[in-house]
Parts: sequence; C-alpha cells; structure tokens
Amino acid sequence: MAMSGGKEDGAPMMEMNTTPLIDVMLCLLIMFIMSIPVATHAINIDLPVNSQTPNDPPPVDPIRNKVVLTVNDEILWNGTPVDGPGLLNLLQQSLQYEVEPELQFQPEPNASYELSANVLQIIKGSNVSKFGFVGNEQFAEFGK
Repeated sequence: MAMSGGKEDGAPMMEMNTTPLIDVMLCLLIMFIMSIPVATHAINIDLPVNSQTPNDPPPVDPIRNKVVLTVNDEILWNGTPVDGPGLLNLLQQSLQYEVEPELQFQPEPNASYELSANVLQIIKGSNVSKFGFVGNEQFAEFGK
C-alpha cells in the first residue's frame, strides 16, 4: 500500500495511516471465517458389513419388507399405509424372526425430506441390521 512521508516544509502529516488498521481487520475477518462451524445436515446410519467369507454358500433369501414414502407424506409397509408408531411396531415384529428379514427403503422422487429423515431415525432406533436403499437408479440423472 502507498504511504506518504509528509510535506517537505516540516509540517506534520495530517492523514491517518490506515495500513495497520486494514491488516488487523483482515486478520480478524480470517479468524471469524475459520471459527464458523461447518453446517452438516447428515443422518448417520450404520450400514451392515458383509460378514460372509467367499467360501460360504449364500444364505436362503429371507422375506423382504419394503418401506415406501409417497409424495402425499404416507408411509407404506409392503403397500399398506402405516404411521410412525405402527412402523416401529412392525420393525420390532420383524426382529422376532429367526432369520431377520431384509428391509428395503425406497422414497418416491418427490417425497418429503423431513418424512424421510424421521423414518430413517425410526429404522435406526429399531436396531434393524439388514437394511438397504433400493430404487436409486431412478435418480441417476439429476432433474428428471
């Protein structure tokens, strides 16, 4: 930044030197930017890990249950409408089987994000371990 040295007649300089002020302001701005927490809107879901060894034969297909979320904020369990507590009850019943059934989750393209988040929280809280997302290929191209 440019700086003036005053006049040659010996008069004091009447202009304020703003260079240190600007430097301090830039340092404060950088410190404020660095201290802002990163906004994350994530739902952490523990997905199951593959516990089979390659030599084991694949297990018999268990019963598959499908949870579909509609545009009209409905939760469908195998095509039948249920509410949140009913879904939790069905999930707890499915855990009573000797072989836990697979749970498939498929929201419709314009289903509510809030409903999806709530249903995923219910599923996570029920301790279902065989869980999968299906129908993701319909979202392969954004904007369709």
